Amino acid sequence: SYSFCTLLSLNMAEHPHPHGAVQGDEQGEQAQQAGNYKLFTNVIGLLVSDHREHALYELSKKREQYPDLAPTLWYSVGVMAALLQEVISVYNLLHPADLAGPASNRVCNALALLQCVASHPETRMLCIRAHLPLFLYPFLNTATKTRPFEYLRLTSLGVIGALVKADDAEVVRFLLSTEIIPLCLRIMETGSELSKTVATFIVQKILLFDIGLQYLCATPERFYAVSTVLSKMTTSEKPPARLLKHVIRCYLRLSDHSRARDALKHCLPEQLRDATFSDYLGDDLGMRRWLFQLLLNIGDPNVTALQQQQQQQQQVVNQNPTPPPGPPPGGMMVQPH
Repeated sequence: SYSFCTLLSLNMAEHPHPHGAVQGDEQGEQAQQAGNYKLFTNVIGLLVSDHREHALYELSKKREQYPDLAPTLWYSVGVMAALLQEVISVYNLLHPADLAGPASNRVCNALALLQCVASHPETRMLCIRAHLPLFLYPFLNTATKTRPFEYLRLTSLGVIGALVKADDAEVVRFLLSTEIIPLCLRIMETGSELSKTVATFIVQKILLFDIGLQYLCATPERFYAVSTVLSKMTTSEKPPARLLKHVIRCYLRLSDHSRARDALKHCLPEQLRDATFSDYLGDDLGMRRWLFQLLLNIGDPNVTALQQQQQQQQQVVNQNPTPPPGPPPGGMMVQPH
């Protein structure tokens, strides 16, 4: 096996150190070479156990600075295996729950790099065909509510969210062949606010595909599993606006299916039929349109009254606009820093 210094010198033979650049090179090219040097140094560091933790931290922290980080990680021999080794190394800390903060931070840095791979168009489908998401399911299947576990679940959801965000049918088809729906439903029911939001977003993106809608409406059990969790999220306590918007979008998509539409006439929560969330609807045009369309789809008689109420509230707002902020007391203007 190569030492870290040997690996770095072999790599820099093809990508010279910026200090060896020709004096006449432009500053932009020198800056790019310096960035590449740091990138390759840290990528090679992933292959050396003594340097891996620092490399994980640096690459995850600065991953937005490297547009080609995902292909670099994927095609660098041994790097993806090293990232999966980091993931697998904490399995024995899940049951019984014994995951501490430092170990969680380290594996979450590895997951952040996997999310980078999952979101890049060149490596996304390679990630799916290698079945890499399956390595994250043990994390999604945990229920411990301590911060290290919650951080682990949320970061794992981020990888799946990056996959479905691409709106690729092959991604959805693969996920439906796995346990992603039950795992997401569990998190939607018991997770933190942010985890619930990401998990609901994943279910929403799957539902937007016909294969996802047909899958979740294929049996009454599947439909009621989804609708029951969505109902609990709506009725147990007032959800934040961002989460509610995903919930409404899921309901709206379900209403496109004939049998689900008939069922929603009876099981849609009353809080979505009355003025419970009127304060949200006044601030979010998209949410308002989705909810009204949902109520129209299921033939709810309250939709007309709800629309009229929203129009009246909007007229009041238009007649009494919020005045712009005036100068501070004493007429002194505060200078911006």
